[in-house]
Amino acid sequence: MIVETHGLSRMYGGTVALNQLNLTIPQGAIYGFIGPNGAGKTTTMRILTTLLLPSSGEAFVAGHSVVQERAAVRRQVGFMPDFFGVYDSMQAVEYLDFFAAAYGIAPDRRPRLINDLLALVDLGHKRHAEVMSLSRGMKQRLSLARTMLHDPALLILDEPASGLDPRARVELRELLKELCSMGKTIMISSHILTELAEMCTHIGIIERGNLLASGDVATILRSLQPHRSFELQLLPAEGQSLAAALDAAVALLLNQPHVVAARAVVEAKLPHVLLDTDGDDRTVSTLLTQLVTAGVAVTHFAAQVSDLEEVFMRVTDGSASSGVL
Repeated sequence: MIVETHGLSRMYGGTVALNQLNLTIPQGAIYGFIGPNGAGKTTTMRILTTLLLPSSGEAFVAGHSVVQERAAVRRQVGFMPDFFGVYDSMQAVEYLDFFAAAYGIAPDRRPRLINDLLALVDLGHKRHAEVMSLSRGMKQRLSLARTMLHDPALLILDEPASGLDPRARVELRELLKELCSMGKTIMISSHILTELAEMCTHIGIIERGNLLASGDVATILRSLQPHRSFELQLLPAEGQSLAAALDAAVALLLNQPHVVAARAVVEAKLPHVLLDTDGDDRTVSTLLTQLVTAGVAVTHFAAQVSDLEEVFMRVTDGSASSGVL
């Protein structure tokens, strides 16, 4: 595990920002950290980057204590806050050179390193542009290049998609996937759950300082959806109404083993049957075979997959929904 926390807590006066957080992030993961404003996401990230000390508990990054080995942790971590400041009239190349010097990178190494990073984030053509003149998306990519200067193993990105237009979000998402393929581990927080769903291998859900769920996406989805759901569309027989055909399919399904529920949805734009089963793939195949054998003209049979928004609403009590969706 590249990140481990044990009983990590943080108090601000009498307010509990983090409450006994036990978190693990495996090497090579894209870990989505989900929660509303004030849930404890940024506090966790600031502790992992050694910018904030915990009130109690411990955290380790690549085996180094964030309390006892802060310099070693900083060599392993690249942090991208939700907003970053620059000096007026500073060019993109000057911005990266300034931070490269701060990281102690030798002057003779900087030009090639900066050129490579600008190419990676597709900003080579903007190397001499003033940072303040760049679009929000370009600034985010430049900030990401800055986090990569010292070749960290872990990238911690706090709301990187905030304020980006749809094209910039797609570009950022593809860039993060490329970084993951290069062996980087990425921890990313966001309120835009659909963005995380398309890139994350693991997720953690936090609310009011408490970690409610954490693990790989597939396992969490299975634990929250023990019954598999399928949508079935069909054609009625000659002289039969669609509503009657749907009811007949439902009656047939309810008599089959491993069918937890089946119901017709006639008010939808495309009327269909929703099927819940606790069986495996062979069971699902048998159900479909039974329908076809009985003369049901099946035109569509597809699994229904929960998304991160549904997962979040199931795990939390709903009081945080206005800050997330």
